[in-house]
Amino acid sequence: MMLKQTLLKASEAGAAELSRFFNGEFKISNKEGINNLVTEADHAAEKAIFEVIQREHPDHYILSEETGEIVMDSSYKWIIDPIDGTVNFANGIPICCVSIGLEHDGQMILGAVYNPFLNELFFAQKGFGATLNDKKIQVSDETELIKSCLVTGFPYTYLDAPNGPLQVFEKLIRKGVPVRRLGSAAIDLCWVAAGRFDGFYEHKLQAWDSAAGFLIVEEAGGKVTDFKGDHYSPYQPHIIATNGKIHDELVKVVNGGEL
Repeated sequence: MMLKQTLLKASEAGAAELSRFFNGEFKISNKEGINNLVTEADHAAEKAIFEVIQREHPDHYILSEETGEIVMDSSYKWIIDPIDGTVNFANGIPICCVSIGLEHDGQMILGAVYNPFLNELFFAQKGFGATLNDKKIQVSDETELIKSCLVTGFPYTYLDAPNGPLQVFEKLIRKGVPVRRLGSAAIDLCWVAAGRFDGFYEHKLQAWDSAAGFLIVEEAGGKVTDFKGDHYSPYQPHIIATNGKIHDELVKVVNGGEL
């Protein structure tokens, strides 16, 4: 499948730029909001990814974190985060990745998340399952939220709202549920897919954070919804991704219910 080859080539091209800049010297600037960083490496990785996609599919639509939208009249749309986990990257923390999803007629059909520092390439094709370095992966089989290992993230512009990020976090950790915070939503999703985490929730994501990862979770046998438990779209901010077995319970807690 040519699209799969393009996706993998683009992921590798982006990851090569991450590796080139990692722990080296690069310029960092701020986007909107404190600590919402963009580095020289983000731009270099994005450029390398674009070159592969535009060489092989010049007429495809592209949505990318740094450049925004390259609008084309096409049923194919690439959704790209050249570095997911930029703050980690800028601090030399090797939990960051290239994330690329491909949508066809509004449906996610391919996703790749590549962390070159841990040498982990997660991939999924709609209807064909999910893999880590070409080996099939599947979600965990934990059935109780109280016994689960979870992961979340916090937005750089804090949301003061009922059942906000800290309230949900507090509720879980007061009950002794381990909740991690890695700083890369794409990796969080892939680690749910691989069975390392039982569930992930976050209050404010962009499409490029979750486009590839949510397909990888679904193809690994997991469940991904919005906070209401309805069909997930990466174009809205809320996400709950689990092994499926703890899903309803996590939905309830995120919406203010008790454990």
